[in-house]
Amino acid sequence: MVVEWRLEKLTEQSEENHDCYLELISLCGSIRNLPMALQIFTTMETRGLKPTPSVFNALISTCLSSGNLLTALSLFEIMENSEGYKPDSDTYHAFISWYANSGNKKATEAWYSSKRASGFSPDLRTYDFLILSCTKSRNFSDAERYYEEMMLAGLMPNVSILQNMLLLYCEQRNSSKVKELLQIIIEGGCRINKLIAKEVVEFFNDFGTVEDMEELLVTYPKSEQVLEIHSMVHSSFIRMYAKADRLDDVEYSVGRMLKDGISFDSPDDVEKVICCYFRKGAHDRLDVFLECIKGYYKFTRSIYDLLVAGYRRAGLSEKLNSVVDEMKQAGFA
Repeated sequence: MVVEWRLEKLTEQSEENHDCYLELISLCGSIRNLPMALQIFTTMETRGLKPTPSVFNALISTCLSSGNLLTALSLFEIMENSEGYKPDSDTYHAFISWYANSGNKKATEAWYSSKRASGFSPDLRTYDFLILSCTKSRNFSDAERYYEEMMLAGLMPNVSILQNMLLLYCEQRNSSKVKELLQIIIEGGCRINKLIAKEVVEFFNDFGTVEDMEELLVTYPKSEQVLEIHSMVHSSFIRMYAKADRLDDVEYSVGRMLKDGISFDSPDDVEKVICCYFRKGAHDRLDVFLECIKGYYKFTRSIYDLLVAGYRRAGLSEKLNSVVDEMKQAGFA
């Protein structure tokens, strides 16, 4: 409705500024409204305004975001056969990025080759999507080749490229490269997102050693950049020791996590620790643990149910009654 109203205003005002129509077509792309974008394009032409490469690019991007590849390709052919609005670097980029995000490495590389053949040098965006397509298709050797080609061209990798290469090296189980790229990302002042943190921690958890995991905490002091890594490393230690019934190590790991300013973010981790206490029959120590985390973590119903079952099995009626009362106060009848 907003786009239609703005188009109506442009028509009433006899607007002849390409940028106004370009903005509306781009807006259609963000909301994936291809019919409206085509209507805007037609209105612009009807008013005698010749389209520019930027207008065509916006329309192509709208087609691609709407999943209409055939129309996007038809528009590209029109541009190729024109005199005044030949495809530019952004035109090729639209197709390269779309195919890369779709995981179609072959098509991504075909458009990359077409871009170069048309006289446009690859830029950082081009390499970003080439490496993404390689990562999605698990073609690690080509990803490394493009990365090296990019570096030789004097282009410094952005965060997206570094993170994709980091995922690649995790898949390859190349611990030295994982550590190297992790250091580059952190020194660049970038925050490690949850997906990357999960991959890195799982990598060292599966293929590294306890020392490697400890190194993640020591080498990268807690900050906003590595908060997700610290949280997941602490969680991994707690789960590992709880599974092995190493209660002393569980308590040490929990204490270290809380001292690090990080609390439990998964009820599953809390439940694993509680089960460890029950298996060891350390009920008094369990009380201390529960009191310790109450200020940091809101108990879920499943945690209360676990405590009820554990105390009932142990025949600890006083503790059982206390937990039942606490459940009621928390709104769990």
